[in-house]
Amino acid sequence: MSDTTLRIAAAPRATFDYLADPRNRPEWQSSLRSVELLTDGPPRVGTRWIDRTTIGAAPRLEIVEMTPPAADGATAGAWTEVGRWRGLTARLTLTFDAVAADPGATDLGIVVAISGAGLWRGPAAVTRQLAPPAIRADLRRAARIVEAGARGDR
Repeated sequence: MSDTTLRIAAAPRATFDYLADPRNRPEWQSSLRSVELLTDGPPRVGTRWIDRTTIGAAPRLEIVEMTPPAADGATAGAWTEVGRWRGLTARLTLTFDAVAADPGATDLGIVVAISGAGLWRGPAAVTRQLAPPAIRADLRRAARIVEAGARGDR
């Protein structure tokens, strides 16, 4: 498991709205070519999709937790997805906390857990080492997009 925090110069709700929508992922996730939604309607718990990756993997993902932060920043938000591909399972949890000194900023908490079953234990161990830096880099890219929107540059 890996966890870290990333400061984003945008309000928690704007950050949440952008990151919680799988349709935005190809803009900021470097490994993606596209997202194929399997569930109609707006993102919610139970929304499912397939990530079409640049390396040919096609994990199936599902939102299992989706609690928006309060508009006034009084309560944090949380969003969790679970993805499965072959014998690998990955869980990404993001938390959206208002920064006390700057309510227009978000402390994005990032927790990644990756496991493998059977013969996939070895690849899971390698993925646990490689994935967190890539996820952090992708989320920094997402942060720049959200920040540009908050400034009106987008």
